Amino acid sequence: MPTTVIANAKIVSPEEWLEARNQLLVEEKRVTRERDALAAKRRRMPWMAVEQTYEFDGPNGKVTLLDLFEGRPQLIVYRAFFEPGVFGWPDHACRGCSFGADQVSNLAHLNARDTTLAWASRAPQSDIARLKTRMGWEMPWYTITDSFDKDFGVDEWHGHNVFFRDGDQIFRTYFINNRGDEAMGSTWSYLDLTPLGRQETWEDSPAGYPQTKPYEWWNWHDNYNAKAPTDPNWVDILTDPQGAALRRSEAEAKSCGCS
Repeated sequence: MPTTVIANAKIVSPEEWLEARNQLLVEEKRVTRERDALAAKRRRMPWMAVEQTYEFDGPNGKVTLLDLFEGRPQLIVYRAFFEPGVFGWPDHACRGCSFGADQVSNLAHLNARDTTLAWASRAPQSDIARLKTRMGWEMPWYTITDSFDKDFGVDEWHGHNVFFRDGDQIFRTYFINNRGDEAMGSTWSYLDLTPLGRQETWEDSPAGYPQTKPYEWWNWHDNYNAKAPTDPNWVDILTDPQGAALRRSEAEAKSCGCS
Protein backbone atom coordinates (compact mmCIF):
# COMPACT_ATOMS: atom_id res chain seq x y z
CA MET A 1 0.00 0.00 0.00
CA PRO A 2 1.50 3.41 -0.91
CA THR A 3 2.65 5.24 2.19
CA THR A 4 0.99 8.43 0.92
CA VAL A 5 -2.43 6.78 1.35
CA ILE A 6 -1.75 5.97 4.99
CA ALA A 7 -0.19 9.39 5.54
CA ASN A 8 -3.36 11.13 4.31
CA ALA A 9 -5.70 9.00 6.41
CA LYS A 10 -6.98 10.54 9.64
CA ILE A 11 -7.12 7.86 12.34
CA VAL A 12 -9.77 8.51 14.98
CA SER A 13 -11.65 6.82 17.80
CA PRO A 14 -14.87 4.83 17.16
CA GLU A 15 -16.91 7.74 18.54
CA GLU A 16 -15.22 10.27 16.26
CA TRP A 17 -15.60 7.94 13.28
CA LEU A 18 -19.34 7.55 13.93
CA GLU A 19 -19.77 11.31 14.22
CA ALA A 20 -17.97 11.86 10.91
CA ARG A 21 -20.03 9.16 9.26
CA ASN A 22 -23.30 10.69 10.50
CA GLN A 23 -22.26 14.10 9.19
CA LEU A 24 -21.61 12.65 5.76
CA LEU A 25 -24.89 10.71 5.93
CA VAL A 26 -26.78 14.02 5.95
CA GLU A 27 -25.24 14.87 2.59
CA GLU A 28 -25.81 11.37 1.22
CA LYS A 29 -29.50 11.53 2.11
CA ARG A 30 -29.74 14.90 0.37
CA VAL A 31 -28.24 13.40 -2.79
CA THR A 32 -30.71 10.49 -2.58
CA ARG A 33 -33.65 12.90 -2.36
CA GLU A 34 -32.28 14.89 -5.29
CA ARG A 35 -31.89 11.69 -7.32
CA ASP A 36 -35.52 10.78 -6.57
CA ALA A 37 -36.64 14.27 -7.61
CA LEU A 38 -34.68 13.94 -10.85
CA ALA A 39 -36.35 10.60 -11.59
CA ALA A 40 -39.74 12.25 -10.98
CA LYS A 41 -38.88 14.89 -13.59
CA ARG A 42 -37.78 12.12 -15.95
CA ARG A 43 -41.23 10.52 -15.62
CA ARG A 44 -42.69 13.79 -16.88
CA MET A 45 -40.43 14.09 -19.92
CA PRO A 46 -42.21 14.56 -23.26
CA TRP A 47 -42.31 11.52 -25.51
CA MET A 48 -41.27 11.17 -29.15
CA ALA A 49 -43.37 8.99 -31.45
CA VAL A 50 -41.36 6.32 -33.30
CA GLU A 51 -42.75 6.28 -36.82
CA GLN A 52 -40.30 3.93 -38.55
CA THR A 53 -40.51 0.14 -38.30
CA TYR A 54 -37.09 -1.12 -37.24
CA GLU A 55 -35.98 -4.70 -37.81
CA PHE A 56 -33.43 -6.84 -36.01
CA ASP A 57 -32.10 -10.35 -36.32
CA GLY A 58 -32.88 -12.44 -33.27
CA PRO A 59 -32.04 -15.99 -32.22
CA ASN A 60 -35.27 -17.17 -33.87
CA GLY A 61 -35.21 -14.97 -36.96
CA LYS A 62 -36.37 -11.49 -37.94
CA VAL A 63 -38.06 -9.34 -35.28
CA THR A 64 -39.22 -5.74 -35.05
CA LEU A 65 -38.66 -3.13 -32.37
CA LEU A 66 -42.19 -3.90 -31.19
CA ASP A 67 -41.22 -7.57 -30.74
CA LEU A 68 -38.34 -6.57 -28.48
CA PHE A 69 -40.89 -5.47 -25.83
CA GLU A 70 -41.84 -9.17 -25.36
CA GLY A 71 -45.41 -8.04 -24.68
CA ARG A 72 -44.48 -5.63 -21.88
CA PRO A 73 -45.19 -1.88 -22.03
CA GLN A 74 -41.63 -0.70 -21.32
CA LEU A 75 -38.36 -1.45 -23.13
CA ILE A 76 -34.75 -0.44 -22.51
CA VAL A 77 -32.32 -1.07 -25.39
CA TYR A 78 -28.57 -0.85 -24.83
CA ARG A 79 -26.40 -0.52 -27.91
CA ALA A 80 -23.33 -2.69 -27.35
CA PHE A 81 -20.21 -2.61 -29.51
CA PHE A 82 -19.57 -6.13 -30.70
CA GLU A 83 -18.84 -6.26 -34.42
CA PRO A 84 -15.95 -6.20 -36.91
CA GLY A 85 -13.67 -3.25 -36.28
CA VAL A 86 -14.29 -3.14 -32.53
CA PHE A 87 -11.34 -3.91 -30.26
CA GLY A 88 -11.56 -7.54 -29.12
CA TRP A 89 -13.47 -8.82 -32.15
CA PRO A 90 -14.31 -11.64 -32.65
CA ASP A 91 -13.46 -13.09 -29.23
CA HIS A 92 -14.83 -10.23 -27.14
CA ALA A 93 -17.15 -7.25 -27.22
CA CYS A 94 -15.64 -3.89 -26.32
CA ARG A 95 -14.21 -3.79 -22.81
CA GLY A 96 -16.60 -1.11 -21.58
CA CYS A 97 -19.72 -2.87 -22.88
CA SER A 98 -18.46 -6.16 -21.47
CA PHE A 99 -17.87 -4.50 -18.10
CA GLY A 100 -21.48 -3.30 -18.20
CA ALA A 101 -22.78 -6.71 -19.22
CA ASP A 102 -21.17 -8.27 -16.16
CA GLN A 103 -23.21 -5.91 -13.97
CA VAL A 104 -26.68 -6.67 -15.41
CA SER A 105 -28.89 -7.92 -12.58
CA ASN A 106 -31.30 -10.82 -12.87
CA LEU A 107 -33.93 -9.69 -15.36
CA ALA A 108 -36.84 -11.41 -13.58
CA HIS A 109 -37.09 -8.45 -11.19
CA LEU A 110 -37.17 -5.96 -14.06
CA ASN A 111 -39.73 -8.05 -15.94
CA ALA A 112 -41.92 -8.12 -12.83
CA ARG A 113 -42.23 -4.36 -13.24
CA ASP A 114 -43.43 -4.68 -16.85
CA THR A 115 -40.03 -3.75 -18.26
CA THR A 116 -37.83 -5.57 -20.78
CA LEU A 117 -34.09 -5.04 -21.20
CA ALA A 118 -32.50 -5.88 -24.54
CA TRP A 119 -29.02 -5.44 -25.97
CA ALA A 120 -28.30 -4.75 -29.64
CA SER A 121 -25.19 -4.63 -31.79
CA ARG A 122 -24.18 -5.34 -35.40
CA ALA A 123 -22.53 -8.71 -34.82
CA PRO A 124 -24.29 -11.73 -36.41
CA GLN A 125 -26.45 -13.85 -34.14
CA SER A 126 -24.05 -16.77 -34.31
CA ASP A 127 -21.27 -14.62 -32.84
CA ILE A 128 -23.59 -13.11 -30.22
CA ALA A 129 -24.71 -16.59 -29.09
CA ARG A 130 -21.09 -17.74 -28.86
CA LEU A 131 -20.08 -14.67 -26.84
CA LYS A 132 -23.03 -14.96 -24.44
CA THR A 133 -22.18 -18.60 -23.76
CA ARG A 134 -18.52 -17.82 -23.19
CA MET A 135 -19.20 -14.90 -20.84
CA GLY A 136 -22.27 -16.28 -19.06
CA TRP A 137 -24.59 -13.45 -20.15
CA GLU A 138 -28.31 -14.08 -20.44
CA MET A 139 -29.89 -10.81 -21.59
CA PRO A 140 -31.78 -10.83 -24.93
CA TRP A 141 -29.31 -9.61 -27.57
CA TYR A 142 -30.27 -8.67 -31.11
CA THR A 143 -28.48 -7.78 -34.33
CA ILE A 144 -29.07 -4.28 -35.75
CA THR A 145 -29.87 -4.49 -39.48
CA ASP A 146 -30.94 -0.93 -40.36
CA SER A 147 -30.51 2.66 -39.16
CA PHE A 148 -31.67 2.05 -35.58
CA ASP A 149 -28.30 2.90 -34.04
CA LYS A 150 -27.83 6.05 -36.12
CA ASP A 151 -31.41 7.25 -35.57
CA PHE A 152 -31.23 6.86 -31.79
CA GLY A 153 -27.86 8.41 -31.02
CA VAL A 154 -25.78 5.26 -30.62
CA ASP A 155 -24.12 4.91 -34.02
CA GLU A 156 -20.65 5.89 -32.83
CA TRP A 157 -21.10 5.46 -29.09
CA HIS A 158 -22.95 3.35 -26.55
CA GLY A 159 -26.16 4.35 -24.79
CA HIS A 160 -29.50 3.25 -23.32
CA ASN A 161 -32.70 4.18 -25.16
CA VAL A 162 -36.00 3.85 -23.29
CA PHE A 163 -39.28 3.14 -25.06
CA PHE A 164 -42.94 2.81 -24.11
CA ARG A 165 -45.65 1.21 -26.19
CA ASP A 166 -49.38 1.74 -26.32
CA GLY A 167 -50.64 -1.19 -28.36
CA ASP A 168 -48.55 -1.07 -31.55
CA GLN A 169 -47.54 2.58 -31.14
CA ILE A 170 -44.01 3.08 -29.80
CA PHE A 171 -42.63 6.18 -28.11
CA ARG A 172 -39.08 7.10 -27.20
CA THR A 173 -39.18 8.42 -23.63
CA TYR A 174 -35.55 8.81 -22.51
CA PHE A 175 -31.91 8.38 -23.49
CA ILE A 176 -28.71 8.17 -21.45
CA ASN A 177 -25.10 7.60 -22.51
CA ASN A 178 -21.47 8.34 -21.66
CA ARG A 179 -20.89 8.21 -17.88
CA GLY A 180 -24.63 7.79 -17.35
CA ASP A 181 -24.21 4.21 -18.59
CA GLU A 182 -21.82 3.49 -15.72
CA ALA A 183 -24.67 3.46 -13.20
CA MET A 184 -26.71 0.90 -15.13
CA GLY A 185 -26.99 -2.72 -14.05
CA SER A 186 -29.22 -2.80 -10.99
CA THR A 187 -32.98 -3.22 -11.20
CA TRP A 188 -33.39 0.19 -9.55
CA SER A 189 -31.13 2.07 -11.96
CA TYR A 190 -33.04 0.65 -14.92
CA LEU A 191 -36.48 1.36 -13.47
CA ASP A 192 -35.50 4.93 -12.62
CA LEU A 193 -35.00 5.54 -16.36
CA THR A 194 -38.49 4.40 -17.31
CA PRO A 195 -41.65 6.51 -17.57
CA LEU A 196 -43.40 4.37 -14.93
CA GLY A 197 -40.43 4.35 -12.54
CA ARG A 198 -40.29 1.83 -9.71
CA GLN A 199 -44.10 1.94 -9.47
CA GLU A 200 -44.07 2.26 -5.69
CA THR A 201 -46.40 4.45 -3.64
CA TRP A 202 -43.66 6.72 -2.24
CA GLU A 203 -42.69 7.96 -5.70
CA ASP A 204 -43.77 11.32 -7.11
CA SER A 205 -45.47 10.18 -10.33
CA PRO A 206 -48.28 11.65 -12.42
CA ALA A 207 -51.82 10.79 -11.30
CA GLY A 208 -53.06 7.41 -12.45
CA TYR A 209 -49.65 5.77 -12.80
CA PRO A 210 -49.53 2.16 -11.48
CA GLN A 211 -48.09 1.95 -7.97
CA THR A 212 -47.95 -0.63 -5.19
CA LYS A 213 -46.52 -0.61 -1.68
CA PRO A 214 -42.73 -0.86 -1.40
CA TYR A 215 -41.24 -4.31 -0.77
CA GLU A 216 -44.50 -6.21 -1.25
CA TRP A 217 -43.85 -6.95 -4.93
CA TRP A 218 -40.28 -8.12 -4.30
CA ASN A 219 -39.69 -11.84 -4.77
CA TRP A 220 -37.07 -14.47 -5.42
CA HIS A 221 -36.11 -14.27 -9.08
CA ASP A 222 -37.36 -17.82 -9.69
CA ASN A 223 -40.65 -17.30 -7.87
CA TYR A 224 -42.51 -14.43 -9.57
CA ASN A 225 -44.80 -16.79 -11.44
CA ALA A 226 -45.31 -19.18 -8.55
CA LYS A 227 -48.67 -19.43 -6.79
CA ALA A 228 -47.34 -20.39 -3.36
CA PRO A 229 -49.09 -18.73 -0.39
CA THR A 230 -47.38 -15.73 1.20
CA ASP A 231 -45.13 -16.61 4.12
CA PRO A 232 -46.65 -14.92 7.22
CA ASN A 233 -43.18 -14.31 8.63
CA TRP A 234 -42.30 -12.27 5.56
CA VAL A 235 -45.54 -10.28 5.91
CA ASP A 236 -44.55 -9.56 9.51
CA ILE A 237 -41.25 -8.13 8.37
CA LEU A 238 -43.06 -5.78 5.98
CA THR A 239 -45.83 -4.59 8.27
CA ASP A 240 -44.12 -4.70 11.66
CA PRO A 241 -40.33 -4.96 11.25
CA GLN A 242 -39.46 -4.20 14.88
CA GLY A 243 -42.07 -6.60 16.24
CA ALA A 244 -40.99 -9.26 13.77
CA ALA A 245 -37.38 -8.92 14.87
CA LEU A 246 -38.41 -9.25 18.52
CA ARG A 247 -40.54 -12.34 17.87
CA ARG A 248 -37.72 -13.90 15.86
CA SER A 249 -35.27 -13.33 18.72
CA GLU A 250 -37.72 -14.82 21.22
CA ALA A 251 -38.26 -17.87 19.02
CA GLU A 252 -34.49 -18.39 18.64
CA ALA A 253 -33.98 -18.08 22.37
CA LYS A 254 -36.75 -20.57 23.06
CA SER A 255 -35.42 -23.09 20.52
CA CYS A 256 -31.95 -23.07 22.03
CA GLY A 257 -33.22 -23.13 25.63
CA CYS A 258 -31.66 -19.76 26.34
CA SER A 259 -34.76 -18.23 27.88
